[in-house]
Amino acid sequence: MSEPSPDEGIVLTEEQKRRRRNRSIAIALSLAALVALFYVVTIVKLGPGVLNRPM
Repeated sequence: MSEPSPDEGIVLTEEQKRRRRNRSIAIALSLAALVALFYVVTIVKLGPGVLNRPM
């Protein structure tokens, strides 16, 4: 294999790209679940009346 030129930087294999994408998706799903959990906990702590209050 020839070495990549300095302009190319690090060249990932297809397997590495797939693993990086899967890892990014897992992190995004975990973050979304954490946000949803915080939202639900906040609504529960404030009580059900918070959703029906006048604006």
